[in-house]
Amino acid sequence: MRIIRGKYKGRHFPPPANFKARPTTDFAKEGLFNILENGYVDFEETPAALDLFAGTGSIGLELASRGCRHVVSVEKDFRHWQYLHKVSHELNDDIWKPVHADVFKFCKLCREKYDIIFADPPYTLPNLAAIPDVVLGTDDNSTLLADGGVFVLEHGRDYDFSQHPRFVAHRNYGSVNFSFFQ
Repeated sequence: MRIIRGKYKGRHFPPPANFKARPTTDFAKEGLFNILENGYVDFEETPAALDLFAGTGSIGLELASRGCRHVVSVEKDFRHWQYLHKVSHELNDDIWKPVHADVFKFCKLCREKYDIIFADPPYTLPNLAAIPDVVLGTDDNSTLLADGGVFVLEHGRDYDFSQHPRFVAHRNYGSVNFSFFQ
């Protein structure tokens, strides 16, 4: 895993050989961050970001590297979280906080609002289609997304979120699809 830009640019954080997570490809990650920077986000003015289903932590680290002031990465798998925790200690940067938790429980209990939310669930997750409603809630009081924020869901090509009331765009990078919500 490589950080593309920002204060950690060029740093590599290789996950252990037995890692089960599927990291977002550099090609897709670069495309995603270009879209975010050119239409949705000024990273240095972004107080809080949330990375759900963090896996390797690639997106959370990229957010922290580019200037987000507070980044929370949520990962359920204990070995993956241990890896994220190890990288966090190596960086010795209070901006990025890996959390060991189930994403759905975390979202239900969380009262903080985030300016950027990114979710990269396993493409085979049975309730993947429910994630926009879990993150965005059913009313403004239950949403995790701050006013003016953006939620990005990475998913396989079998999903189409264009009918969701808060859907704004879709981008495709090979087998990687991003749906954007506001």
